[in-house]
Amino acid sequence: MNKTFGILAHVDAGKTTFTEQLLYHAGSIKKRGRVDHRDAFMDSHEIERQRGITIFADQAAFGYRGAAYFVIDTPGHADFSPEMERAIQAMDFAVIVVSAVEGVEAHTETVWQLLRKNRVPVFFFMNKTDREGADPVRVMEELRRNLTPDLFDMTDAFDGRTMSDELAEWLAERDEELLEQYAEKGFDAQRWLVCLRAMIRSGRSYPCFRGSALQDIGVRSFLEMFHVLTETNYDASAELDGRVYKIRYDDSGTRVTFVKLLAGRMHVRDEVRYGEGLSDKATQLRRYNGSGYEQVQQAVAGELVAIIGLEEAQTGDGIGVRREKARYETAPALRSSVGLEPHVHSKEALAVFRMLEAEDPALNVAWVERLQQIQLHVMGAIQLEVLEHVLQERFKLRVRFGQPEILYKETVESAVRGYGHFEPLRHYAEVHLLIEPALRDSGVSYESACHVEELPAGLQNAVGQFLLEREHHGLLTGSPLTDIRLTLLTGSGHQKHTHGGDFREAAFRALRQGLEKAENVLLEPYYQFKITVDLDHIGRVLTDIQKAHGSFEPPVTEGNKATVTGKSPVATFMDYGAALASFTQGRGRIGLSVAGYDRCHNEQEAIERIGYDKDADPEYTSSSIFCAKGAGYSVRWDEAEPMMHVPRKP
Repeated sequence: MNKTFGILAHVDAGKTTFTEQLLYHAGSIKKRGRVDHRDAFMDSHEIERQRGITIFADQAAFGYRGAAYFVIDTPGHADFSPEMERAIQAMDFAVIVVSAVEGVEAHTETVWQLLRKNRVPVFFFMNKTDREGADPVRVMEELRRNLTPDLFDMTDAFDGRTMSDELAEWLAERDEELLEQYAEKGFDAQRWLVCLRAMIRSGRSYPCFRGSALQDIGVRSFLEMFHVLTETNYDASAELDGRVYKIRYDDSGTRVTFVKLLAGRMHVRDEVRYGEGLSDKATQLRRYNGSGYEQVQQAVAGELVAIIGLEEAQTGDGIGVRREKARYETAPALRSSVGLEPHVHSKEALAVFRMLEAEDPALNVAWVERLQQIQLHVMGAIQLEVLEHVLQERFKLRVRFGQPEILYKETVESAVRGYGHFEPLRHYAEVHLLIEPALRDSGVSYESACHVEELPAGLQNAVGQFLLEREHHGLLTGSPLTDIRLTLLTGSGHQKHTHGGDFREAAFRALRQGLEKAENVLLEPYYQFKITVDLDHIGRVLTDIQKAHGSFEPPVTEGNKATVTGKSPVATFMDYGAALASFTQGRGRIGLSVAGYDRCHNEQEAIERIGYDKDADPEYTSSSIFCAKGAGYSVRWDEAEPMMHVPRKP
């Protein structure tokens, strides 16, 4: 049986130490490393050893009692959340490590939400129970209050064979058939075990265990209980099905594609289909264990395998019969520019950044022609520091990153219609669009309300593909357009003169013409924050939130501590952690996670600062092209609508 599980936590909860102990007890490593000693098996990269944090989602493999296990150690710092989210989609199970001292922290909640959205069964390990200030009872209450009430401390309640009366009754209360059997016949160990496994798998029960990873208390028993309580059912005889969850370049520059196989099997030299109609030969299969690997001749369902030969694969691509690409929610809210040394050619540097983008698609690397500059998206300052180190260590490339700037987006306030016509000589296409605001953080969607007698279905689909194939610029700042629904109302082509790209031109012009008439809205990213301080400081914190144009829920008081949660613009709150640490003498705690986009708190100021000229954007125009006397001529957006050939729909 093949099982993949990930280990996740807020930074400094002891996740990597816990992972080292698991690997040691499973016989995968002979010596337990420590983060503070810079010899942890899973933190194999030099930058990880220097900083004492996990940055890359690396994996290990081990066998235990007849089962094959693959474990993924994920980053705990919020700046590397995209790496963590991509790894989640390869997991059968997850283990959240929580400190018995600090309890539930901001990143703990982020991790929990992502796991639930991806329907990954979760175990908890409450770590550091030996530390001064540890309070397991309080932390259990926090877990139940902030994450899930369906949590049970199984440390002393289950040993793989016998179950405490309290646990048996707790399970029976959550299953009618079990409750009926319990009332009539009493406890049946095998039946209860089967039911407990099913409850864990379906998200109706979350086991929690306690111990100390550093002192090796409770880790071995956790491994045994995890083995007993988990099972998978992969079909190696089915058609090949899998998902790319990671891309890496090894020390020799070879592109390595990491895949979770969900069904079937593959062999070296097999032709592998992936992505949108692509295929390549698997020239090598690798099974990684930390920084090392062994070559294997085949891989079967349930395994994590690294494939050499898939030259165009991207993170999230389907393998074999799987066609849909995975979608990821965690997205950076900041953008930074890249400063190069004078002797470095920009094209050579861009090639390096494209490699990094393949490994981390959230970087969204772009070459800005008008500025002659490389730009990329980032989560925060720590990520930029790590990138500087990686570029120097791997590529001998020294760079200076510019001060991170806010990534704005734009949308429309109300519905509007856009009209686009493209008719230079021997070309013809016309498109009418309805542009409507959509739910916040929903992106851009497309549908057609056009009858096939007006425009063939193939051309209707082509319009949708053109509109969704790229980001579109808003008019206020040139930022990406989002949260809109585009509907094709009608359109027209010519049997002889219409070419494939004509509808792209007409559709883009229709969109831009509609935006010219619309009430455009500037959006900015917001943080979801959670701040815990002594009661003496809560007044200062609430005042600071209001000054930062944030909003908050009523504070929750527990003992001499107060906790407040809410939302605030990233622009006004990104540096608040330093201020909080200063006036609380380091006793205040803050957790931040990007919570999507909302109205910009200083729209006009941002527009003036950016200074975007919508009429000078070389990639867009809102004018239409018409034809007269054998020549095409341009018509401004505000004059084009009455000249459209297709009657406007009411």
